[in-house]
Amino acid sequence: MARRFHRLVPPNFISKPFCSSAEAIDPTAPIQLLEDLRKIRVLIQQNRTETAKRHLQTLIPLHSVSQLYILFSQSSPPPDTKPVFTDTLLAVYAESKLPNEAIELYSLVRNDGSFPSIWAFNFFLESLVNTGRFSKTLEIFSDAVDSDGWVDKFSYGKAIQSAVKLGDLEKGLNLMNRMKKCGIMPNGFVYNVLIGGLCKEKRVDDAKKLFDEMLRRNVFPNRVTYNTLIDGYCKTGDLEGAFDLREKMKNGSVEPNIVTYNTLLGGLCKMGRMEEANRILKEMAFYGFVPDGFTYSILLDGHSRCGNVEASVALYGDAMKKGVSLNEYTCSILMNGLCKEGKMDRAKEFLTKLKEHGVVLTEVLLNTMVNGYCKVGNVDKALLVIEEMENEGMKPSCITYNTIISHFCALGQMDDANESVRKMKAKGLCPNVLTYNILIDGYGRSSQFEKCLPILDEMENNGLKPSVVTYGAMVNTFCKKGRIVEAKVIFEDMLNRSVLPNAQIYNMLIDGNCTRGNIKDAFAVFDEMLRSRISPTIVTYNSLVNGLSKKGRVAEAEELAFSITSKGLSADVITYNCLISGFSRLGNVEKCVELYEKMKASGIKPTLNTYHPLISACKKDKINLVEKILEDMSRLNLTPDRVVYNELIQCFVWHGDIRKANVLCGEMSNLGILPDKMTYNSLITGCLKEGNLHGAKDLFDYMIAKEVGPNDGTFNTLIEGHCKVKDFDGASVWYREMLKIGFLPSVSVCNELVSGLRDVGRVKEAEIICSEMSMKGICETLHEDLLASPVK
Repeated sequence: MARRFHRLVPPNFISKPFCSSAEAIDPTAPIQLLEDLRKIRVLIQQNRTETAKRHLQTLIPLHSVSQLYILFSQSSPPPDTKPVFTDTLLAVYAESKLPNEAIELYSLVRNDGSFPSIWAFNFFLESLVNTGRFSKTLEIFSDAVDSDGWVDKFSYGKAIQSAVKLGDLEKGLNLMNRMKKCGIMPNGFVYNVLIGGLCKEKRVDDAKKLFDEMLRRNVFPNRVTYNTLIDGYCKTGDLEGAFDLREKMKNGSVEPNIVTYNTLLGGLCKMGRMEEANRILKEMAFYGFVPDGFTYSILLDGHSRCGNVEASVALYGDAMKKGVSLNEYTCSILMNGLCKEGKMDRAKEFLTKLKEHGVVLTEVLLNTMVNGYCKVGNVDKALLVIEEMENEGMKPSCITYNTIISHFCALGQMDDANESVRKMKAKGLCPNVLTYNILIDGYGRSSQFEKCLPILDEMENNGLKPSVVTYGAMVNTFCKKGRIVEAKVIFEDMLNRSVLPNAQIYNMLIDGNCTRGNIKDAFAVFDEMLRSRISPTIVTYNSLVNGLSKKGRVAEAEELAFSITSKGLSADVITYNCLISGFSRLGNVEKCVELYEKMKASGIKPTLNTYHPLISACKKDKINLVEKILEDMSRLNLTPDRVVYNELIQCFVWHGDIRKANVLCGEMSNLGILPDKMTYNSLITGCLKEGNLHGAKDLFDYMIAKEVGPNDGTFNTLIEGHCKVKDFDGASVWYREMLKIGFLPSVSVCNELVSGLRDVGRVKEAEIICSEMSMKGICETLHEDLLASPVK
């Protein structure tokens, strides 16, 4: 097939020398250089260009680009000699990895009205790409094309490669389209580069279209093409697509290599499909591929993701037996897995094995140990690891000490945290921004707010600028503690120090105000967020929806929740949960159910927090609906928590299905969810509803035995239950027991007990109770009513 080019020399272009032959040679030019250039000219005339190149290689370190080019031009070379000289010199600069000099020479040639030959031009472009000068490659390529110069598919390939390397994939695709329009058919290299770029941006469907186009144009994909696209499928989680392509690879007579298998293993391990990964490993062995260090690294990462540390340890032993060298990163995966599971003794053993196998312990490995010991609460051993680091000749870093400091801060041991900072400084290490962020968070957790602000000054004195994370820690701490005024002060300080708040900072302030019921202030922060051109997130809107719902402003909350679609956002499970909770508090069952159905129709999976308010709203009047909700939970594999069980037990007691309530309580206990006050109160109510006074007493005694302290609701239920069956002796006993513990009956229960006693002629007891309660501010009017009313 004939090779297609753009023209490199413009049509009708009349070549002219850079300097006219009449010009005298620079008299200051070194005589030796002039002689060397004369020899090079002779060698070029004799077609001995390789020898000429060797001579030029000795000259380029001694003389400038312009010196060599201008002096050769001034020596009146024959017309066909100068282009060969410039091509050869350009190639020498390219081979010597001197891109700046090559660019300078190209500019001199272009200013002289000439172009390099196509081979020299392509060699020049390739050298620019190889030295990472991608923007310059595109600039020079564009210059050639715009000047109607010759460029071929190799030139286009290098330009497209540069565009993809710069992340400008659209430019790369446009260059390929321009290439086609000029009659130059893209080759495998061009397709591979673009497929690689598309896969990197996770545009695998577009990459597959290019792959299909290759096949249509009879450009045969090679191993690089297949491996690149398989990797793209694996990274987007489409393992079926990856394996289908592997089959096409085989059918296309392209043999997979170790890279193919490692890529497939990586995809499977990332998805936790370790059984299939093991099958691929066996297939590799069948075809004669020996797992390398990268293979083991992938498998170790897969077992670590699945929490199978024992399999990781066995795999490491297998690698050692086979003499496969594992790098620091691979070893750190296994070390991290052991530490993550708190198996510190095994981690210590592994560290010893590494040393025995000649692995040089690194800061990363030892820092992992420090972090592991801190996680299991053994800070003394963590400090011993730091000593070991120093004995091994390693200097602990900020990362090392920050781990220790973070541990103490999490426990609220701020004195120990500051002692670690002091030791850190004594070792010649300056605390970094993260160190101070950890301290600020620690002081906030332990409510030592007055110590947060001085840290900002200390940071600046040490030449460190507080980051948005620094301020975020402070704002979050104050907002969580309900100290919104202080949070606003921190926010203002942040602005004064030119640290721009992000969406998270605004969200903290909005949520803090909403939690405190300051809806007006929350919307003021929201407006400020919009003015600052910070895009609100779904978290922002959920905080506002929740705040409005809690205030009973559910119509506004609903309107806001579903207006966010115009902002490119969608309501999520939290949005719906907030709305359902709001309508549940108002007793609007129909709206709760409507939102629940809308939520499911939108493909959003309900959570336990969806069912808490939903069951609460339905339990009094919609027993059938509650049973349907239970079926939904079962289909979703959602196990009820204590809140749901309590709502359900209360619901079935309310509707008189005491047996069902008791079954649910047993189910709850079998799941290891211990009954609480609300559970027992509901069951006691159930017993009393059935007139089972002894059963109610047994439940109360069992409640005490299980160290679940009764509350005033327990006693009110018992007193009311006995009054309803006219057992005023029993009611009086529970009344006295209640007072002994320090609880008081509710006004309604007190009225019921006093009225009941009076009705059966026990006026004296009624007067005593009435007097006792009047002294405590309860039943103040009942005493007068009692005296005024005749006894029945």
